[in-house]
Amino acid sequence: MSEPKICKILYNQGFTRILGKLYGYEKDILETNRNRFKKLIFEFYRNFNEEDLHFFSTPGRTELGGNHTDHNNGKVLAASINLDSIAIAAKNLNNKVVIVSEGYSEPFCVDLRELEPKKNEQQTTTALIRGIASRFNQLGYRTGGFYACISSNVLPGSGLSSSASIEVLIGTIFNTLYNNRVSEESIAMIGQYSENIFFNKPCGLMDQLACAIGGLISIDFKNPEKPVVQRLNFDFIEEKYSLLIVNTGGSHIDFTDDYSSIPEEMKSVAQLLEKNVCIDVGFDQVTKNIKELRTKVGDRAILRVLHFFEENRRVEKEFYALKQGNFKYFLDMVNESGKSSCCLLQNCFATKNVREQGLMLALAFSELYIKKIGSGACRVHGGGFAGTIQVFLPNKSLEQYIKFMESIFGEKCVMALNIRSYGTLNLNTI
Repeated sequence: MSEPKICKILYNQGFTRILGKLYGYEKDILETNRNRFKKLIFEFYRNFNEEDLHFFSTPGRTELGGNHTDHNNGKVLAASINLDSIAIAAKNLNNKVVIVSEGYSEPFCVDLRELEPKKNEQQTTTALIRGIASRFNQLGYRTGGFYACISSNVLPGSGLSSSASIEVLIGTIFNTLYNNRVSEESIAMIGQYSENIFFNKPCGLMDQLACAIGGLISIDFKNPEKPVVQRLNFDFIEEKYSLLIVNTGGSHIDFTDDYSSIPEEMKSVAQLLEKNVCIDVGFDQVTKNIKELRTKVGDRAILRVLHFFEENRRVEKEFYALKQGNFKYFLDMVNESGKSSCCLLQNCFATKNVREQGLMLALAFSELYIKKIGSGACRVHGGGFAGTIQVFLPNKSLEQYIKFMESIFGEKCVMALNIRSYGTLNLNTI
């Protein structure tokens, strides 16, 4: 197949500037990401004939604070990252969405005349597409058919919200092609709705909001219909520190029940105290009713609520520490968060397979390394039970740490991330 004419746009000054803003201006980074879009163009024309193409990018996210607080209307600190899901898309006239996705042998196809949840589609990308289209219509927004090719370097199971990145990407395509008036916050909420109702996975809104809005942000979910977002400018590079994600590999066990038990148990405590979610419950209410709570909901549920109380306060402390440039205090709070997740939240290994505790192993060795060098922080990253931990280390100490962790978890298990300033984007407009 000869090179499509539209590939020329990838080399012009404007598109190169866009790539630089998203990924950095180093020559090899520019070429790597230019080639990602070029590969999608070839893939698009292998499958479709439409000419009016739009280019899209939606980042993954990292959770900096607020482990399992969003689903009980708490606070989180999150940031978009320099790994993303990208797409090339164009309208069609047949009222069908057809998405060719890298790594899948068959395209995802959804007839937009059929927008009811389908049980046999649960846990699939098809369910997400159908759910997003359904919610767009419910909210009075337009939908229509499109062809798209997508690719992502936000690895599944990495704790960087690969699913939320794809959800927000699909919502952004619908918005760009048929609306251009849906806010980033609304696109995030639509993605969450689809994941909850159509995909059948209980999740909060943090992942989608961080992917949609971008940058370093705090989010207060006290009113989940109107979450309060505050942006924060802070450059970890200036501190001569790196933000690392360590992928411990993890089991192929389905952790859906483990994940869902956390919000369910937290809410069981709140409901026994005649509230719906933990944000409306006070510490004193828990202690005054401790005997009844232990009998009716169990000790683990209470411990998880105690984590919620403390983690919620930590997010505020982390936000103001970064705002005031007190990076050392921020790191102290990250370490406290890690201990709380292990001891109170209890999401660092699954009880159904106690022989495999990769997260705990990675945290234990990371803590020993940090103690040895005298600076740094680590914590579980994302939902937990398996997958990844988050580590902050001074740049001068990275090489030895990476070699050590690779000796345990394998080559390239450590990813160094940068915080991206932009959320979900139609690249045609910037």
